[in-house]
Amino acid sequence: MRDWSLAKQMLVLQLAVVVVTLAGAVTLTLVQTRDLLVEEAEGRALAVAESVAAAPDVLSALAGPNPSARLQPYAERVRAGTGVDFVTIMDTAGRRYTHPNPSQIGGLFLGHIDRALLGGTFTETYTGTLGPSTRAVVPVKDPGGGVRALVSAGITVERIDARLREQIAWAALVGGVGLGVGAGGTWLVGARLRRQTHGLGPVELGRIHEHHDAILHAVREGLLLVARDGTLTLCNDGARTLLGLPSDAEGRDVRDLGIADLVLPLPLESPEPSSPPAPSGETAPTSPVAPGGEGEPMSVRERVHLVGERVLVVDVAPSRLGSVVTLRDRTELQALTGQLDAERGFADSLRAAAHEAANRLHTVITLVELGRTEQAVAFGTAELRAAQELTDRVMGAVREPVLAALLLGKSAEAAERGTELVIAPDSELDDLNLDSRRVVTIVGNLIDNAIEAANRVEVHLRADADTFVIRVSDDGPGLSDPAAFGKGWTSKGDGRGLGLALVGQAVRQLGGTIEVAGSAFTVRLPL
Repeated sequence: MRDWSLAKQMLVLQLAVVVVTLAGAVTLTLVQTRDLLVEEAEGRALAVAESVAAAPDVLSALAGPNPSARLQPYAERVRAGTGVDFVTIMDTAGRRYTHPNPSQIGGLFLGHIDRALLGGTFTETYTGTLGPSTRAVVPVKDPGGGVRALVSAGITVERIDARLREQIAWAALVGGVGLGVGAGGTWLVGARLRRQTHGLGPVELGRIHEHHDAILHAVREGLLLVARDGTLTLCNDGARTLLGLPSDAEGRDVRDLGIADLVLPLPLESPEPSSPPAPSGETAPTSPVAPGGEGEPMSVRERVHLVGERVLVVDVAPSRLGSVVTLRDRTELQALTGQLDAERGFADSLRAAAHEAANRLHTVITLVELGRTEQAVAFGTAELRAAQELTDRVMGAVREPVLAALLLGKSAEAAERGTELVIAPDSELDDLNLDSRRVVTIVGNLIDNAIEAANRVEVHLRADADTFVIRVSDDGPGLSDPAAFGKGWTSKGDGRGLGLALVGQAVRQLGGTIEVAGSAFTVRLPL
């Protein structure tokens, strides 16, 4: 039986329950029915005996010389009319005056008469000339109250059993119908269970559950199941770690857990045929790319969110039961991507600078070959002076080495893109007692977004006794959406923006504030 499928085991067990239940019910019904038949027979016999004992013709017949001559026909009429098997009238010694078998008249009554002789009535089951019978014995009293004779009426046990057999046949029919209905219902339940369990047995189902549980809690990615009413029905260990959920999160509403904006599905909208230029605060990529790299299509359900210090890619897939939410931690990848972008930018700047240097060197060599040495010296000196002036201007205003290197790299990148990057004349900055990584995140993303949206970008950096002020402004259209620093905001509306979200996260982590006035972003960080 252990090798049977769960559906087959359930079918057999349910059939056994149905059979046992029906057998018990039929048996109990038959026992109760027999008791009722016996009670009915006793009641009828007692009623007939009392009726005969109270009849005036009986006393008058007893006073005659031959009581049997009058009592026998009377007793037979009563027996035939009432449906009992015998009506026996006897004297106080128990000698019969009447009997269904005339040959038994004059014989002694087989049964107890003691209580009747004392004036009482009773019923009993006793074996007489007609076999076992249920009978009643009643005294016949004269007007003075004395017992003149006795009357016994009864129904044979065989007749009671015959009626019981009729009830057994009906009970068997009803039980068979009930068994058929129960078996049919059990088969339907088993068929549905077989479809739902794919015919697997308890061992296979237990093994599948163990595998499912092991895999669910072993994967680093987060997995959530959210019902249609917003109840969190499943949450693995990865999701608890990524979202910081409590141990009792399952069964609670996602709105109470504060993750409704992450896990509730959004309506899928078709992209607009044309998009306006991106505002100064956000990069507007021309085509969606997946978080894993360039050129890979990204699902329209995927969104990027900042949760604490983590960058998560959230995929919400609607299902028949609600939503299936998967979470992937992109924090390390985002950091590596940022470093790669920075290195790529520096490499592109160096490549452009090398190309320009080669062009200028060829120009100088050609001027020398043409004998115009004075012009060659003047040209070369002017190029060196321009490069040195940029370096001196940046290093003179920003003496913090990390930010100075960042500004020089962004200046070269802006020049390559045809954008003018200007360091405000009143900028003055020494070494900072701040997390340089977060400061670079703030300044770098603000400059990148401004370069994407404008032709001229101005950067102002200044620190006084207790505040470090960063101001990046441009000649672009500006930014008016208050959700720009939210999770996954982008001017394209596809939920994949990270630049300003990372800026907002870094500012919050440093305990600062950020203000937006048109195309000017001002960040104040406490020192």
